[in-house]
Amino acid sequence: MSSSRIGLGLDLDLGTGTGTGTGQRIVAVKPITVPAPGRSVGLQVKVTAPLSGRNLPVIVFSHGNAWSLDGYEPLVDRWAGAGFIVVQPTHLDSRRNGDILVQAGGLETRVDRERIAVVGHSWGAQTAGAILGARVLDADGVPGEDFSHPAVSAGALIAATGTGDTLTPFAAEHLPFMRPDYSTMTTPALVVAGGRDRSQLSTRGPEWFTDAYLLSPSPKSLLAIAEGEHTLGGLAGEAVAETTDEDPARVALVADAVSAYLHDALKIDDAAWTALSDTAATGDGTWSIVGK
Repeated sequence: MSSSRIGLGLDLDLGTGTGTGTGQRIVAVKPITVPAPGRSVGLQVKVTAPLSGRNLPVIVFSHGNAWSLDGYEPLVDRWAGAGFIVVQPTHLDSRRNGDILVQAGGLETRVDRERIAVVGHSWGAQTAGAILGARVLDADGVPGEDFSHPAVSAGALIAATGTGDTLTPFAAEHLPFMRPDYSTMTTPALVVAGGRDRSQLSTRGPEWFTDAYLLSPSPKSLLAIAEGEHTLGGLAGEAVAETTDEDPARVALVADAVSAYLHDALKIDDAAWTALSDTAATGDGTWSIVGK
C-alpha cells in the first residue's frame, strides 16, 4: 500500500539549523489514504521527512492548479533535508496531521506539534493564505468563511493570487474564489513573487503577485526574484511543461528561503534567515528581501 524513496537533503544542518552539505538522508512515504467525509474518495497524502531527528517542525504544502502529491520534489526534498516533515495532500487539510503521521511510519513520536506551517504555490498559495487568515470576498465585497487554524504558526505563499479587482472577464465569471482579502491574514508569512510572472487571469503585471505582502498586516516578509516567472525556475519539477524559466539555482533559492524563514518564524533558529537577509542587502539586485 505504500512506497518509499531515499534521497539527499542539502544546505541545512539538522543539529543547528545552519551550515551546508550535510548529506542528510530523507524518506518519502506514499500513498497515505486519509478518510475524508463528504468526498467520493479518501484524501491521498505523501509525507517526506528526515530519517533521523526529533521535535521536527511540519510543513503542510498545498500544490498549484492541476497538480497532486507527486509534484514539487525540488522543494519538498530540500525542506526535508532542512529538518522539516513535509505533508503533501492532494487538497490541504491540516486538521488531519495526526492520522497522517501515524500512517507514515511512527513520525507522530518525532514531530513538534507546536511548530506547524503551511506553504502553497499559485492557487495552492491562496489555499494556504486562507489557513493563515485571508478570506474570499463575494461579488458584493462581503468576506466569506474564516478558515484560519490556530495550530498553524507561520507560512509561505509562493506566486499567490492577487486581489480580484483586476481579473479578466473570464476569470471574473468562472473563478469567483480569486477575490482574496489579505487584510485579515495576521499569521506571520513569507511571500515569494517573480518579477516576470504575468498571469493570464489578471490585467495587472507581476506586481499583482505582491498583494499578499502589501495588503496584509505585519509581520510579513517579501522575497522578490527579478527574473522569476510563475514556476520560479521549476518548483514542480525542472522538466514539467509548466516550467517556462528552468533554473535549478532559482528553485534552490526559493526552497532555502522558505526553510530559513520558517526556522526563524517558528523560533527554531534565526541564523539562516539573518544570513540570507544580509546577502540580499549586499547583493546584485537579482533578488531582494524586505519586511514589515
